[in-house]
Amino acid sequence: MTEEQTAVTDVPQHVGPAKTMTDLVGAKGQTVKLMQPGDVVEGNILSKGKNEVYIDIPGYGLGVVRGRELYDDERVLSQMQLGDPVFALVVEQENKDGNVELSFRKAGHERVWSGLKELLDKKELIQSKILEANKGGLMVEINNVLGFLPVSQLSTLHYPRVEEGDKNKILSILQGYVGQMFTVRVITADAEEEKLIVSEKAAQEEELKGKLSKLAVGQSVEGTVTGVVDFGVFVKFSDDLEGLVHISELAWQRIDDPKNIVKVGDKVKAQVISLENDRISLSMKRLTRDPWVDVVKKYQVGQSVKGRVTKLMAFGAFVELDNDIHGLAPLGELSDHEISDPKEAVTEGEEYTFKIISIEPENHRLGLSLKALHEEKNKDASAPAPEVPATPEASEQSPISEPQK
Repeated sequence: MTEEQTAVTDVPQHVGPAKTMTDLVGAKGQTVKLMQPGDVVEGNILSKGKNEVYIDIPGYGLGVVRGRELYDDERVLSQMQLGDPVFALVVEQENKDGNVELSFRKAGHERVWSGLKELLDKKELIQSKILEANKGGLMVEINNVLGFLPVSQLSTLHYPRVEEGDKNKILSILQGYVGQMFTVRVITADAEEEKLIVSEKAAQEEELKGKLSKLAVGQSVEGTVTGVVDFGVFVKFSDDLEGLVHISELAWQRIDDPKNIVKVGDKVKAQVISLENDRISLSMKRLTRDPWVDVVKKYQVGQSVKGRVTKLMAFGAFVELDNDIHGLAPLGELSDHEISDPKEAVTEGEEYTFKIISIEPENHRLGLSLKALHEEKNKDASAPAPEVPATPEASEQSPISEPQK
């Protein structure tokens, strides 16, 4: 087949933009176009063999697809029937037999990724079956392309609430979703890297925006604890909304483990303190009176108090004075001599008498010291004893006689 024979005035339908097309001017001034490698053309199946398929391309002639350029998916190829319309990508304008060399594989790749890019641009919602799970997320299939749904992109309904982020427990929960249908949205469709990433959370974006519009910072909500993790507590409340109570917002006193405050299934009240994108931040402590407001009525600088050491850190010891007020004894205030570890001076769980050296109600801080008490005791011990005045009786019994006159 010559170049003139492949020139046509009626260009076949393309899927996606053609990579290159050369404009020529015919003998009668008529503009014609030549097929070029990379163009996607439409034709009908003339014959189908095990290793090659011949296609009638209207206005062009005969095309052939063979070998590795057939579909990678044998199932798709087996379903093709004679006369079926198909799309193929031009690999070579004319092979040694005078036919157009075509590829189903490359045309399918371009068409599929063009379709995925369209789904991305239009933010369309897709129903996809969960095929398998790994520790990072879930595998789905869209348009015969494997995609990935990361754990971070799961909805609040499916997000795994696992204490201490145990990856094996997370995987166990994710494996329970295999076979289920999720509504997702394409958030990445990179044809060159063949990277397809979807999001369940993004699929609910518009619905979530509507629900969030009904909330306001400062509003009180009542809900159920759905998860307890090392950094806080998840609470589900009206309209299937879920927020996080950070560990610092659970109570006014220092909390080392949220499990000491609540457990899954507990009914709690909280206050909305932040609405940022799709994240709802809650506080339980702000619905109760701040005990630090009255701290100076109970404690004063210089006062000696008893407190229980609750936690040792490299920089000092946290001390519980009562249920609401906790103080900090810095490392340098634990001993009257230099130490490198709080364990050299105090033991976690034990009670000691401390001296209050500072109070900052606005910052919820109270400074304590063992060293200050030691210094006071040492000072008292080293002070000279007071002189005792002589009594009249002592003077009378003096062995010293008066001088003779």
